[in-house]
Amino acid sequence: MKLLCLLFFLIIVADPCSSQNTFFEPGAIWKDTEGKHINAHGGGIYSEGDTYYWYGEHKGQSSIAQVGVRVYSSSDLYNWKNEGIALAVSNDLDSEITKGSVIERPKVIYNNKTGKYVMWFHLELKNQGYAAARTGVAISDSPTGPFKYLKSYRPNANVWPLNFPLSNQKRTKKNELYEWWTPEWKAALIEGLYVRRDFREGQMSRDMTVFVDDDGKAYHIHSSEENQTLHISELTDDYLDFTSRWTRMKPGGQNEAPAVFKHNDTYYMITSGLTGWAPNAARSFSAKSIWGPWKSLGNPATGKLAQVTFNSQSTYVLTVNGVEDTFLYMGDRWNPKNHIDGRYIWLPIKIKNKKPEIEWFDKWALSKYNSIQP
Repeated sequence: MKLLCLLFFLIIVADPCSSQNTFFEPGAIWKDTEGKHINAHGGGIYSEGDTYYWYGEHKGQSSIAQVGVRVYSSSDLYNWKNEGIALAVSNDLDSEITKGSVIERPKVIYNNKTGKYVMWFHLELKNQGYAAARTGVAISDSPTGPFKYLKSYRPNANVWPLNFPLSNQKRTKKNELYEWWTPEWKAALIEGLYVRRDFREGQMSRDMTVFVDDDGKAYHIHSSEENQTLHISELTDDYLDFTSRWTRMKPGGQNEAPAVFKHNDTYYMITSGLTGWAPNAARSFSAKSIWGPWKSLGNPATGKLAQVTFNSQSTYVLTVNGVEDTFLYMGDRWNPKNHIDGRYIWLPIKIKNKKPEIEWFDKWALSKYNSIQP
């Protein structure tokens, strides 16, 4: 009997299932199935069947890319298996994604027509700080990679936005030099100062996400115009390029970190303001069309620490499979002194009075019965 008890004890201790996560604990160190802190910052989720894939920036002490984009898999959203590097940085010094570049906010979608997995991400070139403001694209035959890097873009070169008046298109760039943060500069910005400046080269693209609509059309949403305005751009049918259909969202609104989701016939977007690595009050918006107009709904966070979004910044909104009307806010709690120690803030989003609402829970779990349990 003692031997049987000892064997039972050893099996329980050795069994990885005995230590499985059964709830979310926002802000705590989140370990993968190997017991290592998950390294997938600024991430996004792609789901296929019963499996979720979490892609994110593999961080070291700084934000400079030395490894690439890591991917994890899960069947329950609580426990994540490290699937390795989905997109590796290049050792070729001439590559745009060479070691020392900046690779941020990777998002993966699947193209039914081509059978390819497509990854988009914010790219900054090595030794250029954040001056390049590009977006890169890579493809794979498998959700876990390896992804092959294709190219980068300054989106929508030589194309005016759909909601850009002809009078603004015809304004000349002559004498369009303004001192920043003055009323004159703000007025010029709203009227397209940077759209005209970057018309030939293509528009800036920094914080970004991608969104696939019910009809299969995909959209690239990115912070542009010196981070002052969001751009919404339609992707081609293969999801690898831009169609030249794009629009400005809230010109001069200073929104970044966009995360888009759809509930019934309404599009929702959660963003942050511009305060660098420091957290701020999130913003939320809704629209009946992806092209807008977008209505401001205020800060979706509620309760204590709502004004700093629970010390986090949005990166993605996940629609949970098989649980009706259940959405997860995915945010990053950045640690600029040691980026690898950044924590993950995952919280439920509820739609109340046609507005998204995010409430803090120290610990919480998804119920099997179409509700969220604290």
